[in-house]
Amino acid sequence: MTLAHNAKSCLFATAAALVLGSAPAAAATFRFETDPFAGTNVLNTPGRQFVGNELFIPVFNFARDVILTNPSVFGTSQSVDFYSGLASNLPTGGFNFIVLQDIDADGNISNGIANNAALSANLIAAQYTVPTPGFFIYFNSALNLNRLVFSPDLSSPTSDLKILARFTGQTGLFAADALPRFSADNFAAAVPEPTTWAMLITGFGLIGAVMRRRNLVAAAS
Repeated sequence: MTLAHNAKSCLFATAAALVLGSAPAAAATFRFETDPFAGTNVLNTPGRQFVGNELFIPVFNFARDVILTNPSVFGTSQSVDFYSGLASNLPTGGFNFIVLQDIDADGNISNGIANNAALSANLIAAQYTVPTPGFFIYFNSALNLNRLVFSPDLSSPTSDLKILARFTGQTGLFAADALPRFSADNFAAAVPEPTTWAMLITGFGLIGAVMRRRNLVAAAS
């Protein structure tokens, strides 16, 4: 058996597993690869604007799941520069994936001011001095859960914001306690490689050929 035959067999098996649903359990990848402000006038409207309609993520496995973003769409770096901690300890720049562990934006839980995307973005902007597009996760104290947000400029207190996702599987203190569990391994910035698409297309083509052959054999018998 040749190496070429082995490679083709492996490719067919992988594609077949994807189609037939027999692939083993693997990490879930939550992809964000489309223009976050498409179809809106947000970027042309003065002042901070918000775009919602976020993805609901009921289950997120911190040990294996990944949030993947397309840097060519969001204008971000292809490297994952990760920070997790309090906003007051955030450096003046250099990070494009931020997990804010502040659960109260003004530091006073007793006054009832709910922590939201704008207040959390302002905490980052107060530290950042270099214009940087990027993402942050924060705890929304009104919704009692964590949300993923994109900002075209983390250094600007008026930058528009796109809410990308909310993590609905944990709420209240469980959600707040989950913030430190996010790590750099939970984030990726990548553009799909042409070779990857080519392999998948080839694999699906092989599956189609086999299924057509089986149908012909069945019809002849």
